Amino acid sequence: MHHTGGPGWRITMDTCSPMLTALYLRDVAGLDGAGTPALSHVAPTVRAADHSLLTSGVGGAEALRDQWEVWWNRLLQNFPDNQQKLTPPDFPELGGMPALQRVAHAHYGAAVTWSREQAQLYALMAAQRETLGGHKILADLVENRELELGRRAREFTLSIVEVPLAEQRAWFIEPDRLIMSSHLMDDPQAFCSYVQPVVELLV
Repeated sequence: MHHTGGPGWRITMDTCSPMLTALYLRDVAGLDGAGTPALSHVAPTVRAADHSLLTSGVGGAEALRDQWEVWWNRLLQNFPDNQQKLTPPDFPELGGMPALQRVAHAHYGAAVTWSREQAQLYALMAAQRETLGGHKILADLVENRELELGRRAREFTLSIVEVPLAEQRAWFIEPDRLIMSSHLMDDPQAFCSYVQPVVELLV
């Protein structure tokens, strides 16, 4: 996790293992466009499987989508609590969501392996950014806005969740979260186009 801050304000950047697992299960279940906001597919791509037989007795594809969206919303609301991990074999965290429990049971091993790999890659990338001073852009955005306004920033916290997405962009979740492709920061101009308006709103 990276922290950038000043008097009264703080911006954190991190990934989230439970969200990585959720995104893997979303894509393997073929739930295109599920969730609010509707994030792009993960990268590298996860191949979708047919779960119609698996979920037919518990509401089918529609129930699976609804249950995944409830779970995803819960993960969003609880971030940065990284302790929302699934507990096999019964997945009590998904209680009352039988279709999602079945899909989680079928793909848990692959989902955890993929999530761990992505978390490890993220840790390496974050360490490299730290070494090269890549996070300075965040403080610069706040300081530039302070200069424009002629005052110090208001008290605020912004949590940026980085996940490996095919689409290089960020999604603002009011009031103080951003979900962002983990490689968006590699393109400072694109990064600023998504993050600067949020910083301006909060400062």
